[in-house]
Amino acid sequence: MATTPRTLDPIELGAYFALIEVSSLLRHAVEQQLRDAGDLSYVQFQLLARLGDAPSGSQRMTDLADGVVYSRSGLTYQAQSLEQRALVTRAPSVDDERGTTVTITDTGRELLATVFPGHIAVLDELLLEPLGKGDVALLADVLGRVRDHMRAAPPRSAAPRRRKAN
Repeated sequence: MATTPRTLDPIELGAYFALIEVSSLLRHAVEQQLRDAGDLSYVQFQLLARLGDAPSGSQRMTDLADGVVYSRSGLTYQAQSLEQRALVTRAPSVDDERGTTVTITDTGRELLATVFPGHIAVLDELLLEPLGKGDVALLADVLGRVRDHMRAAPPRSAAPRRRKAN
């Protein structure tokens, strides 16, 4: 006998729809600000921000793809676009002969410094303004737990590659 799938109660369904709508509205506003302030896509900004946060200013392409949950091929295209604008450099990885390391340039850091004030203003206005400090801490805790739960099963970009049979 087939089992009936579980249904969401009104609170669960409301939480899900609110999360999806908030995510869409925030991403739209952020993407518009990034285009206006730095001619960057959302993914390009994520790449620059991750590289800017890295102690060495560098990361392997695979690690970047896993961090931003983006396909390896899509990330290669985005990194190439950033390299053409002299915002990053790409070089063979010293740790993995098949890998590529991406490094933020001084020009990339300058662009980040240009777009960050407007980026923070959008976050303040749309996400943080209606919340108190305790709400922000709770939101960070809840979303952190959900993220960690979801990351327990690696995204497709993080799955080990199969070697071709000889």
